[in-house]
Amino acid sequence: MSNKKATNTYQAKYAIIGNSAGAVGCVEGIRRVDKEGDIILLAAEPYHTYSRPLISYLLLGRTDEQRMKYRPDDFYSVNGVQTLLGAENEVMEIDAAKKRLRLADGSTVLYEKLLAATGSLPFVPPTKGLDMVANCFSFMSLDDAQALAAAISPESRVLVVGAGLIGLKCVEGIAERVKQVTVVDLADRILSSILNAEAAEVVQRYLESRGIQFILGDCVKEFKPNMAMLQNSGRQLEFDVLVMAVGVRPNTALLTAAGAEAERGVLVDEYCRTSLPDVFAAGDCTQGYDVVSGERRILALLPNAYMQGDCAGANMAGQAEVYKNGLALNSIGFWGLHIMSAGVYQGEALVESDAQHYKCLFVQDGRLNGFILVGDVARAGIYTNLVRTRQPLDEVDWPLLQVKPQLMAFSPRERAQKLAIRPVASSELEEQKGDKA
Repeated sequence: MSNKKATNTYQAKYAIIGNSAGAVGCVEGIRRVDKEGDIILLAAEPYHTYSRPLISYLLLGRTDEQRMKYRPDDFYSVNGVQTLLGAENEVMEIDAAKKRLRLADGSTVLYEKLLAATGSLPFVPPTKGLDMVANCFSFMSLDDAQALAAAISPESRVLVVGAGLIGLKCVEGIAERVKQVTVVDLADRILSSILNAEAAEVVQRYLESRGIQFILGDCVKEFKPNMAMLQNSGRQLEFDVLVMAVGVRPNTALLTAAGAEAERGVLVDEYCRTSLPDVFAAGDCTQGYDVVSGERRILALLPNAYMQGDCAGANMAGQAEVYKNGLALNSIGFWGLHIMSAGVYQGEALVESDAQHYKCLFVQDGRLNGFILVGDVARAGIYTNLVRTRQPLDEVDWPLLQVKPQLMAFSPRERAQKLAIRPVASSELEEQKGDKA
C-alpha cells in the first residue's frame, strides 16, 4: 500500500499569500473592482485573519480570540475567497514564469495575478548558549502568545531581550502575570526606533513605576539554561522564561528566490508591483515610497500594509491606482499611557514637556515633517494629515495648531472637507486603522 500523500491542483484568477492586513486589503481592493473573479488565499497559520497588535492584550486579558479577528467570521465567504490555511498549505515556491505556486504538501496553485503579503520574521541574533534555553519565545503571532502564556506563572522571572515595540508590548501583556520582568537592550533608550531621548525617558519612567526593570546599553554575551551573561557590564541575570524581541526582518525569501528585486525589503512601484510579471506585494515584506522623505523605505505598520494591499488588489483587478501615502506612523500605549509618532524627525524641534507628557513637532521648509506625542494624543490625526499631505503651514493657523491640534486652525472650506460635509478624496481623510505592536 502506498504512503504517498495525495496532492491537489488549484486554479484561481487571484492568489494571495498571507492572511493579515495586507492580504485583507487586497481582497477588498479586488472586490471594489471585480465582484466575480476567483480568489484563493494561502497562509501557514491556521487561523481566521486576526490583528497581530492585539496579542499582548490577549495575554493581558483585555481581549479574546474572537474579538481579535480583523474581519467578521463571514469575511471569506462574503467575498468569495477560498482559503487554504495551515502548515500543509504554506507556499514553498513561486514560479513567476509559469504563474504557479508550490505548497508544502506538494499541491500546486495556478494563478493569473499574485499578491505576496508575507510580512516579517523575528530576528534572533546568534548568541552562544541560546539553544540551551528551554523556555525561549518570540512574540509576533497568536501561537507565540499562546505558548508564552502556557509557560509563565506568578513565580516566573522573565527576561525580555529587546526594548522596542514588540518587546515592550510583550512586557505589558505579561507583567501582571509574573513575578519579575527585566528588559535588556543595546540601545541607550527604550523604543529607540520611534522615540528621541526625551520622549523615551518619559515612557521609561512610567514603565518603571509599574515595576519593569531596564538594563540599557548592554547585550547578552552568552546564555546558560537559566542565566544570561551580559557583554558590557558583566552582570549575570537569572530567569525562568526568555523572550527574544530584538527586532524583525522583512520576510522576502519567497519573492527573492523567484527573482524579485529587493534591497532590505522587496521593491515595489507606486502600483505595488514587484519586478516579477503580475506579482504584487504589500506590507512588511516591501520597501515602498515614503511620502515625507521621498525615499523607498520599509514601513512595517498595519495601516500601510492594509492600504498597500487595497491598492494592489485594485490594480490586480485592472484598475490603475497609485499608492503614495506611505508614512512612518506608530500608535501604541502601555497601561493607559498613549504614544503617537509619525513622519521623519528632521527640522526645527518645537518641544513642550513635563514629567508625564511630551510633544515634539518637527518643522522644515514651512511644512510639518513629523511629530512625537506622549500622553495627550487627542486629535493627533490632524498632525498626521499635515505630515502626509505636505500642506504648507502658512495655509493654516500654525500658532494655534502648535498649542493644540484643532479644526479651527483650517479654513472653512477645509473644515467642511475634514468633517466630510461634502465628498473629498479618501486619501485626505485616511485614518489609522491600528497600531504595530
